[in-house]
Amino acid sequence: MSQGSSGNVIAALVSFFIPGLGQLVQGRVLAAIFHFVITSLLWLILLGWLGHLFSCIDAARWKSPHR
Repeated sequence: MSQGSSGNVIAALVSFFIPGLGQLVQGRVLAAIFHFVITSLLWLILLGWLGHLFSCIDAARWKSPHR
């Protein structure tokens, strides 16, 4: 997937609802776990929305190294 592709848009949208899911859709398992755990921890101090935002941006801007 290239930056701005429809796959990245979908990944960004699903990351908005469940942080890390967009990265998982892109096949980035470790990044998905990282985003999910960090956002979960951030919600403990009421800053989880930052994790959601970061996860969406990361999924939208990701460029495949195979391109």
